[in-house]
Amino acid sequence: MSVLDDLDPKYCVILCDVWGVVHDGVTLYPGAAERLRQWRDEGRCVILITNAPRTSEAVFHQLERLGLPRDCWDGISTSGEAGIETLNALHSPVGFVGTGGDRVILEGRGVRIAEGENFTDLACTGITEQRHDPQDFRADLERWAGRDVLMHCLNPDRVVMRGGVLEACAGAIADLYEQIGGRVTWYGKPHEMIYRHALHLAGDPPAGAVLAVGDGLLTDMLGAVREGFDAIFVSGGIHAGEPFPPDFAQDYSLGEWSPVAVVKGLA
Repeated sequence: MSVLDDLDPKYCVILCDVWGVVHDGVTLYPGAAERLRQWRDEGRCVILITNAPRTSEAVFHQLERLGLPRDCWDGISTSGEAGIETLNALHSPVGFVGTGGDRVILEGRGVRIAEGENFTDLACTGITEQRHDPQDFRADLERWAGRDVLMHCLNPDRVVMRGGVLEACAGAIADLYEQIGGRVTWYGKPHEMIYRHALHLAGDPPAGAVLAVGDGLLTDMLGAVREGFDAIFVSGGIHAGEPFPPDFAQDYSLGEWSPVAVVKGLA
């Protein structure tokens, strides 16, 4: 029997990562839908929590296309939602780095995108259709850093596994920007705002009633321990083939913390 078959009843809320745990960007992982549905049947609230730089509605439609039934989750919390709220509060259009699809989503939610270089803030949702390596943006990043443009990183993930292939995310571009000297505001895991939104969707439970499930060490695991949640590490995602680092807690000054379990996947 897997540890996932018999979770402690105290975990009333499951905060489950999406990409790398439920799907790989192309197909659902075997057993993922069944596991999520099992937890809901046990009376637990399942919130899908993702660093997708998009709206919860856009993530819902993606999951629908991939075949995840609607009865597998109670709510969706995305880093995009937190970022969009901030961007809409700005008084002028913002620069943009990301795919054409992401731009359509942001503009559909009222975010104004600048056409030229006349901006003081910039929204970064990830690589573009033409430039797949963060280093491809170096010249632009150096120019923006020189102008003290504030980057809003709507996806803190550095990489994601798409159909079995690693792909750079917005976090990798933001890392490079900070190295160059640029300023970055981060949204999503492991930062507080996305958890606040997720817990609100779940009825604001106490931290001890929450279990985080994810495959990212610096997003899912680090975010969970900072928020006081127990966590299960999924080793079959972006760190596939690697054991849970024995020095993780020591490296990040987390005391004696460790995940309550390490599993290959949700099946």
